[in-house]
This record gives sequence, structure tokens and C-alpha cells, in this order.
Amino acid sequence: MEKRRKEPRPKQYDEEIINIGRVTKVTKGGRHFRFSATVAVGDRKGLVGIGTGKANEVPDAIKKASQAAQKNMVRVSIVDERTIPHEAIGRRGASKVMLKPAAEGTGVKAGGPVRAVLELAGVKDILSKSLGSSTKINMAFATLEALKEQRTIEEVAKLRGKKVEEIR
Repeated sequence: MEKRRKEPRPKQYDEEIINIGRVTKVTKGGRHFRFSATVAVGDRKGLVGIGTGKANEVPDAIKKASQAAQKNMVRVSIVDERTIPHEAIGRRGASKVMLKPAAEGTGVKAGGPVRAVLELAGVKDILSKSLGSSTKINMAFATLEALKEQRTIEEVAKLRGKKVEEIR
């Protein structure tokens, strides 16, 4: 019987590390260090996910976080392949992130974890504002919540059982 070698699959998603933290567990034998990682994963065409992972070494934590992110990916509604359909506020913990659609050529007006999530989702023109706590992990998840709320006019018409013209 011949052993088959597993060929590495090509990466289908882009990754962005949002946060790496050192976690300490104090025992009677001393301090025990581990690492936690938060990673955003996306295809830049409307699919995006966020995951967290913990391990004794940083690369292992990143790998676990990436796998977790790929498991809970979300399809995002994008209009004209560049912006979001409407304004939305995402909340997670004490963090709030407000997202607004922007005119063509505006670019991604966002910083830190919000920018990472939006770029991986494939949004090219958007305005954002961070309200409340600026915890990186919560801001990333709040951005994802705001993106989940997005509905195109066609989706709304279908949900209401009406034509697009009736809603406009």
C-alpha cells in the first residue's frame, strides 16, 4: 500500500491578524504563558469571517483563529461592487461601529480592525466612525455585526413580497 502525500491546498482566503495577546495563568508552580490571536479572513468579494484561537505558541494560535474564522464566514451585501447599501451601527460589548456608504473614489475611511474587516469583505468606498470602546476584538466583531445588517433593495423587496419600484 502506497502512502499518498497530502498536497497543500492553495489559500483561498486572505488573512489579516487583528490582535495577538499574551495570556497568563498563575499557578503555584509559577506563571504559565499562552497566546490568544484574533484573525479576520475574507475573499474580498463579499465573504468575511472573524475567529479567535489560543495556543502555547503564536503561529499555532493564529492557525486556530484562522480555522475558526473560516468556519463562521458571512456573506455581505455589496452594492456596485464597491460600497454598502445603507447606514448601519454594529454593537459588541461596549464597542459601537457606525458604517456609512460613500461616493465612488472615497476609499475605505476606517482605521485599525474596522479597516481590516471591511477590506477583506471587499468594500472599496465607505465611511466609518468608532463609537464607545476601542477594544480591537470588539470593534472587529461590531463591524461584522454592522455588515450582517446590510440588505440591498432587491433583498428587501423580496422579503416584503413587492417589486423594487414599489419600495423606491
